[in-house]
Amino acid sequence: MSIVTSVLTSPRRMRNFGLRPLMAAIAVGTVVSMSSLPAYARGPDGIADVAEKVIDSVVNISTSSTVEAKNSGEGGRGAMPQLPPGSPFEEFFEDFFKNRGGRGGGEKGSGMQPRKTNSLGSGFIIDAAGLVVTNNHVIDGADEITVIQNDGTKIKAELVGVDKKTDLALLKFTPVKPVTAVKFGDSDKLRLGEWVIAIGNPFSLGGSVTAGIVSARNRDINNGPYDSYIQTDASINRGNSGGPLFNLDGEVVGVNTLIISPTGGSIGLGFAVPSKTVAGVIDQLREYKEVRRGWLGVRIQPVTDEIAESLNIKPARGALIAGIDDKGPAKPAGLETGDVVVKFDGKDVKEPKDLSRIVANTTVGKAVDVLIIRKGKEETKKVTLGRLEDDKPVQASLKATPEAEKPATQKALGLDLTALSKELRTKYKIKDSVKGVVVTGVDKGSDAAEKRLSAGDVIVEVAQEAVTNAAEVNKRIDAVKKDGKKSVLLLVSNGDGELRFVALSVQ
Repeated sequence: MSIVTSVLTSPRRMRNFGLRPLMAAIAVGTVVSMSSLPAYARGPDGIADVAEKVIDSVVNISTSSTVEAKNSGEGGRGAMPQLPPGSPFEEFFEDFFKNRGGRGGGEKGSGMQPRKTNSLGSGFIIDAAGLVVTNNHVIDGADEITVIQNDGTKIKAELVGVDKKTDLALLKFTPVKPVTAVKFGDSDKLRLGEWVIAIGNPFSLGGSVTAGIVSARNRDINNGPYDSYIQTDASINRGNSGGPLFNLDGEVVGVNTLIISPTGGSIGLGFAVPSKTVAGVIDQLREYKEVRRGWLGVRIQPVTDEIAESLNIKPARGALIAGIDDKGPAKPAGLETGDVVVKFDGKDVKEPKDLSRIVANTTVGKAVDVLIIRKGKEETKKVTLGRLEDDKPVQASLKATPEAEKPATQKALGLDLTALSKELRTKYKIKDSVKGVVVTGVDKGSDAAEKRLSAGDVIVEVAQEAVTNAAEVNKRIDAVKKDGKKSVLLLVSNGDGELRFVALSVQ
């Protein structure tokens, strides 16, 4: 190892820069052998052994697709570089793009020829029969998929199935010789700071090994409905997508899927789909060639501190049911709008995303216990899950209550409130199925304005009691104040019947 010199030779300067003893020793010119480095500096001894063991299971995924080229201007100049006026290259490029066969079309309105595009990603073999896991976005739209093994062997692959919600895909190829397959490990057992190894095809360079630690677990970066990523600082770059993240036992604990970076290169923010999620999805793709998820038939929202105080829930937790699908499993099971789900099938629900993930991963047709809090008391309901269909709309079930015959406007919590009438339904485009008290005005600077209540919203319930006129709203608010609560819970609908809960301060 060569000697490194530095201007940071004084201990004081070293301390100011936060240099560790190791770096300080190097800075003043001390020769340090690798064998004398502490473990935290050189990494675990097993990285090389693991890499050697699993490298042949990691493959490159090459895809090609046909893209329809469009002529975007006269003479096919859509693909012509933008040059400054008077550039000496202007005439050259004009002739090139006009006359090059099929590229520019030459004449106004002529079509351009379709072209082939290629891309590269990563994947890994999970079965010696030739099953490969990768990301959906790696192969999405591909006309041809080729698996490139570590020794350079190229074999055409076919698509078995995809799951867009978790960005996973399963491929199948026919090996020409025995291949190395890897197994899934338990991502739930990963600890923060644990060493992991990423292998993939960064920047199309071929099989590359990087190592780092688990920076975080259960990361939700709003990339999909079931986000629960492993965050790692192991270098993950373009082309690593679909590659495996290994633990030091050589087990796959994640699928490297995306990075956060202003440059497109690794800055230590890489994210992998945990193996617990991957294994379940891949099992279904192998069996059904599609993913069959459980469906509860509810629309949910977070339980804020204010909502929790209104519902007598301590501490704030769970998923608040804001709507019930009339044809979903939740309705016949007795679940209602305003219930807070705190446990599903024996698993704790701390926030809405937890419920979404647990329900999705539960077997279709399974009867499960659902622990809810209703009006401050715990109850258990038995629900038999249905099957989630993509983009299934959730229609909220509203309680039918009679409308007041004589509308009267009153003030409450910075809101102008009036009982619904045909004229107001027409004015604010409120469906006949929506029942309650319509908001006709909101005071600027009020808590209601901050919570984005607006004219045309309809208050369906106050403190979990249905209301039909402004007087009932004020009566319920007065009752909440007498109970010593700081806020009141409103169930609010828009004109289309979509519900949400809003907690407003009564102080």
